[in-house]
Amino acid sequence: MKTIMAPALLLTVLAGAANADCGPDQAPCLIEDGEYHVALPDTPTATTPMVMFLHGWGSSGAATLGNSGLVEGLLERGYALVAPTGSRSVGSGNGYGWRFYPGWDGRDEIEFLQRVRDDAAERFDLDPDRTILAGFSGGAFMVNYLACAEPEAFAAYAPVAGGFWRPHPAQCAGPVRLFHTHGWRDGTVPLEGRALGGGQYRQGDIFAGLEIWRAANLCPDEKPTAYAQTGQFWRRAWSRCAPDSALELALFPGGHAIPRDWPGMILDWFEDRPTN
Repeated sequence: MKTIMAPALLLTVLAGAANADCGPDQAPCLIEDGEYHVALPDTPTATTPMVMFLHGWGSSGAATLGNSGLVEGLLERGYALVAPTGSRSVGSGNGYGWRFYPGWDGRDEIEFLQRVRDDAAERFDLDPDRTILAGFSGGAFMVNYLACAEPEAFAAYAPVAGGFWRPHPAQCAGPVRLFHTHGWRDGTVPLEGRALGGGQYRQGDIFAGLEIWRAANLCPDEKPTAYAQTGQFWRRAWSRCAPDSALELALFPGGHAIPRDWPGMILDWFEDRPTN
């Protein structure tokens, strides 16, 4: 995936930040308990949708904007990219991450992320009701836990390479619109999960997580209702479930990464299932 942002898109990012008093040098937008960065399409309006993308362990919102493939893929479709920065020193490690694991002290990430959405909507004149919460790796775990606890907080959820940790949640609060993407050869977050911290923490099984989501979405059984292939992605979906819910899994042949063409696939999925 490309790592150098096109000049025109970089100017768009800088201009948007300057107009919103976030600084002409990509200084972060500051809110209570944290910060976020933003990239805007050429002509944002009050109906411009957002993708709020949560970075992986040890990264930041600023680093998210350095992923030009992700930025360009969203901006070219008319979406704003909102990139919050996680908490410092989560668990036993250092750097920035997300406090998703039950029992971790610190910032209430669920409240923080909703404040980010509302601040970005007001500051940049965006549509808070058309916001996809997405994330990679540690950010994807955060997406799952927020969706499980507050399913109506965002219009849809799109985790990449992250699900739940063990013990898996007994149940989630209600139906969601969720699209999970995962690499078949992911060794950092294997599909079956793995132990971390000398066994103190254990990543969960992605397919066990899908079982939890099928129950939350009131799906009648385990069998997918549709199979498809989009480029490198092998997809399966469960659609005969609760009204306005959606659940889909896409596997690709790579490892622990945000795959090429992921933005377009996710936005097509989101736009094909408009919210009420």
